[in-house]
Amino acid sequence: MKKLVKGLHHFQTQIFLSQRELFERLSKGQSPDALFITCSDSRINPNLITQTEPGELFILRNAGNIVPAYGASNGGEGATVELAVTGLGVKDIIVCGHSMCGAMDALLHSEKVKNLPLLSSWLNHAEATKRIAMENYKNLPDEDLQNVAVQENVLVQLENLRTHPSVAAKIARGELNLHAWVYKIETGGVFYYEPKDGQFEPLTQYSNVEDQKPSRYSFERLI
Repeated sequence: MKKLVKGLHHFQTQIFLSQRELFERLSKGQSPDALFITCSDSRINPNLITQTEPGELFILRNAGNIVPAYGASNGGEGATVELAVTGLGVKDIIVCGHSMCGAMDALLHSEKVKNLPLLSSWLNHAEATKRIAMENYKNLPDEDLQNVAVQENVLVQLENLRTHPSVAAKIARGELNLHAWVYKIETGGVFYYEPKDGQFEPLTQYSNVEDQKPSRYSFERLI
């Protein structure tokens, strides 16, 4: 806690004062560019990865960057998506998985979370990811299987997002794009799913990152 309090004091006395104009503007409301859905993993910092400022990303985080299908859960994920899309008018939704994801490891090895009943129940919302990985890539070594699950999971979550009425309506009008990303913790690399190639490819400023509709079974083992 001492480190956190020290950091808070530094923010208030140094950072906030040096960016007073930004925070005064934010006090009047928010207009984020994108909804960024990612894992709760402490090693993931969306603003650091994307080099964005406060107010530019609307962030939703949970174990495994999971978005239950519409009506499948009473959690806050659906409400957050609805607020971002309808209330704030974001133009892009990014689902960003990551390497070495503990949630995906637990999904594939349920015995590891037998003493975590709430987490076990939550991971049921990623059952499609588990089935796709284990039934279609069952001959892969465990590490590679987990990597596949990470990649498959972001695509499954895009499909779940499309079941949300607010998302479906905006996509139908061409006002919203969905993106599947994977962040590689070890190298800082970010990969996006390219539907035409059926692979995750390095994301650069020149990449084509339009609405990404998933296909199956042709993943680059990027992690």
